[in-house]
Amino acid sequence: MRVIATGGHVDHGKSTLVRALTGIEPDRWAEERRRGLTIDLGYAWTTLPSGEQVAFVDVPGHERFIGNMLAGLGPAPAVLLVVAADEGWRAQTTEHLAAIDALGLTHGLVVVTRSDLADPAPSLANAVARVGRSSLSGCRAVAVSARTGEGIDELRVALDALVAGLPAPVVDARTRLWVDRSFTIRGAGTVVTGTLGEGTIRAGDELVLHDATGRRRHVTVRGLQSLEQAHDAVAAVARVAVNLRGVPADEVHRGDLLLTPDAWPTTDQLDVRLGSETTERLPLHLMLHVGTHAVEARVRPLGAAAVRLTVPQPLPLVAGDRVMLRDPGSRRIEGAVVVDADPPPLTRRGAAVARAEVVTRQDGRPSLEQEVGRRGAMTVDAALALGAIVPEGERPGPTVVRHGQWLVADAAWQQWAGRLRDALQQKASRQPLEPTLTLEAARAAAEVPDRSLMADLTAYVGLEVREGRVGAPGHRDALPEQVEAGLRALEARLADQPFAAPEQRELQAHGLGPREVAAAVRAGRLLRLDDDVVLLPTGPARAMRVLAGLQQPFTTSEARVALESTRRTVIPLLEHLDGRGWTRRIDGSHREVRR
Repeated sequence: MRVIATGGHVDHGKSTLVRALTGIEPDRWAEERRRGLTIDLGYAWTTLPSGEQVAFVDVPGHERFIGNMLAGLGPAPAVLLVVAADEGWRAQTTEHLAAIDALGLTHGLVVVTRSDLADPAPSLANAVARVGRSSLSGCRAVAVSARTGEGIDELRVALDALVAGLPAPVVDARTRLWVDRSFTIRGAGTVVTGTLGEGTIRAGDELVLHDATGRRRHVTVRGLQSLEQAHDAVAAVARVAVNLRGVPADEVHRGDLLLTPDAWPTTDQLDVRLGSETTERLPLHLMLHVGTHAVEARVRPLGAAAVRLTVPQPLPLVAGDRVMLRDPGSRRIEGAVVVDADPPPLTRRGAAVARAEVVTRQDGRPSLEQEVGRRGAMTVDAALALGAIVPEGERPGPTVVRHGQWLVADAAWQQWAGRLRDALQQKASRQPLEPTLTLEAARAAAEVPDRSLMADLTAYVGLEVREGRVGAPGHRDALPEQVEAGLRALEARLADQPFAAPEQRELQAHGLGPREVAAAVRAGRLLRLDDDVVLLPTGPARAMRVLAGLQQPFTTSEARVALESTRRTVIPLLEHLDGRGWTRRIDGSHREVRR
């Protein structure tokens, strides 16, 4: 299906034209039919000669209903601009064309109606000239009479050509449906309608309803209709009616959205680029129109054609979205494209001017280099949610490297590496016996946003991670010179008397205090048993050779004699051997060597 909005001055025959094309009355309310003008949005549809289905959003032409008109134009990818041959170009025609131009709509038709009441040639020529100065420049123009049917077949052929040239819809994208109506159907419950511009909605889907206050709630799709036909799934682009479970109809309003869960970030600040070249005379507050939503926004000119908009409640917008700014007093309409939906704070003098230069030269899609560079690092999902393109591969950009699900700027990577080196150097100078950091302390010192990045960072810096600690390669074996001398003397003594564990006095005589002993244990040079008994790491194996030669089972006293040691050493040693499964305790006084 394709969706086309109508536009033009009030009473120029838009609804009559839609009725002639579709056979459906687009004016839904009795008041509209009584007064003969469209007040709210109307909908109708038809099948073109090619078999393509097209739905029309009939928007109001009266100046008092400009908000409803903008709500209808907002989600539509194409437009029919209608001009009556007997009245010609009028004020609201200009206003509607300004809105079309502001939205950047490039696909459309000019239709001159009532060709049976006046020569359509002058109106056609005038309309083509005016449209030629807008985003619709070069579009086809057709004259018709909805009353007599003259030109309707030609218009249907032109519509076929128009829809054939529309961009292919993105049906596998995240869903964002701007609600334009909400009502209740007995037996079904809440139903909302809108123009689905991207993605696919399926029966049974869980979606998020985002309302004008910024509140979000989960809802379930009970059923779907498109063109009054039930469907299991509806793909973009389409007019769709969605039956929802989980929300009353009176709590859903025009301008609310249905969103794919966890796929759309929200923002209350936007940096946008205007279509005009100056922002000098912009009011402090303007109405922001996007999709079917309208809200007052505070305007901060940055410079040139760049402004920052602040809205009272966060909206799910991304770079590349087109919005309209309207001044209700002067009726001025400005089109704008969102350049950054997550702009940086402007805290320094001159920051606004510098920011304006970035905004004016950046296109509608966010730059991956700039977004990652500004943050240092961000997840792939966060970049995609902002609308950035993330190419596959280890290096998705000249200055961006991918590490798992993270994108890291080269500059940030270098900063992290420098901070980590500095932190380790400071730790080594303060505690030479323990020149390492825990993995979490290393992450915090380097200011790395996620622990999953530490493996790549430590490898890049040339560090090793062992037992949850980060340090230089071989740091466990490196001991200060004075500690090394005392340790070698103790090792020589224990080599001759392997089970004569040193007392505290002997350790101190060798210059081995608690910290030095702990460093030697970490380096694998000493083995610490319970009760601060210290032996060589080979001690347990040497003890097993002696104990295996005893008559089994053996007592603690027999082990002490055989090992030429003391109870202070033998009891922790035997418990260590039990723990390793080399010996087994039989009762309170006997053990045996496991065979």
